[in-house]
Amino acid sequence: MATEFERESALLIIDMLNDFIEDTGALVVPGAKRIIPRIMQLLKDARQQGIPVIYVTDSHREDDHEFRYWPAHAISDTWGGEVIEELEPASGDFIVPKRRYSAFFGTDLDNYLRELGIKKLYLAGVLTNICVYATALDASMRNYGVAVFKDAVASLSEDTDRFVFQQLAEVVQAELL
Repeated sequence: MATEFERESALLIIDMLNDFIEDTGALVVPGAKRIIPRIMQLLKDARQQGIPVIYVTDSHREDDHEFRYWPAHAISDTWGGEVIEELEPASGDFIVPKRRYSAFFGTDLDNYLRELGIKKLYLAGVLTNICVYATALDASMRNYGVAVFKDAVASLSEDTDRFVFQQLAEVVQAELL
């Protein structure tokens, strides 16, 4: 069944990168492969409806301070920092590299969305409780509507996802699909 996106919306695919998804990645999210087919369908539906697709990609320097907390991952211009093959960006898709959790922090995402007249963001990807949540929170603070596909996000546990879904609904007023 096709997903109907609202007009003036965009689909954000967050951190679906080799280092997070592939078995040989540096910081694999267990179970994240299960969301690939759903995201593939969302991409197809969005493109057919003319909805902008934006890939948000962790893109770190080798000496990134984030590596004080996490193993080195998604180093810029490496295999680990590339979008997985199944979800390869198409011509016309926009790619937003980021060095921190939120897709808005230190990027030109907000400018791009405003230029397009976007009012609502649909989110999919990893990790639910880190980059997806931080992006949803920042989007809400910038007055975008936020929707999260519960079957197209993943974290390290189902308990974490349940808690974050509650936070998204209560704090961000996100629509959970």
